[in-house]
Amino acid sequence: MTANVGSLDRIVRIILGAALVALVFVGDKIAPDFKHWYLGWIGIVPIATAFISFCPLYRIFGIRTCRISR
Repeated sequence: MTANVGSLDRIVRIILGAALVALVFVGDKIAPDFKHWYLGWIGIVPIATAFISFCPLYRIFGIRTCRISR
């Protein structure tokens, strides 16, 4: 696996993932009728891809946000 997620992309993924995981804990106060438990599982995906610097969807679509190492 070659890295295809850049630094800024990693930061955005961590913030977005952390926000989704946080909604699991505070979501009932915002929207009591909405089920929030699955947002934590969705939030783990961007966090994981940020830490391993690889996104499978980026590879499928040919996107690369990191610098090309020579």
